[in-house]
Amino acid sequence: MSITNEPVKVLDKGFVRLVDFMGGDQGVVDAARVSYGGVSKGPEADKKLIAYLLKHSHMTPFEHSVFKFHVSAPIFVARQWFRHRFAAYNEVSFRYTEVKDYFYMPTTWRGQDKKNKQGSSAAATLDQDALHKAFKAQVDGALQTYKTMIEMGVAREMARMILPVNLYTEFYWTVNARSLMNFVVLRADGHAQWEIQQYGEAMAKAFKALMPWTYEAFLRDGWKGENAAIAAERAALPVLENAAK
Repeated sequence: MSITNEPVKVLDKGFVRLVDFMGGDQGVVDAARVSYGGVSKGPEADKKLIAYLLKHSHMTPFEHSVFKFHVSAPIFVARQWFRHRFAAYNEVSFRYTEVKDYFYMPTTWRGQDKKNKQGSSAAATLDQDALHKAFKAQVDGALQTYKTMIEMGVAREMARMILPVNLYTEFYWTVNARSLMNFVVLRADGHAQWEIQQYGEAMAKAFKALMPWTYEAFLRDGWKGENAAIAAERAALPVLENAAK
């Protein structure tokens, strides 16, 4: 993934797009070696240093590599996302912009998990057609009421109150590599809501493309979650010699 890359589609209408990037694997190495006045010792030594840092939880050097993303996600996903506080956010305001027909419409409804009170289960038998129909009617009705209120002269900041949380919002997210790893650990994990898992996986792919050495070290010693794709990547890693400075 390069800085000029096109948006990567997530869910039905969402996306993530890399806007800017600074530091990379080399930025981590440089930040770590400045502690004792050292310089790069070549790719192999630098890669081993990154592995050593992550394995032994020396995390501040990873804060010197920074990503800026443009994200489009449903409001209910964004509200979970914004709980990751060690980052900078700027979000579109529906006080200033008029809402368009831009809603997340799930393809499958999940039932409540019988063991995990905050989770869902695909095993439940649900009337999918009836649920899709009822949900679409509710969304269409809310959007039409919003449009009617705008036509009647109601301020956008008040008319927006009628809108459901499956409305897509957009925001810029600037985050360092340390915080991005935390996001992936929590949001690509199988215990997270399925919708935000898709964004967690998209961020993992961007992380891998831009910081491959750090991503490999992350798979070895930073990733603790449950995700089939990431688990397969981890299992495929070559045996690593003892990481050292």
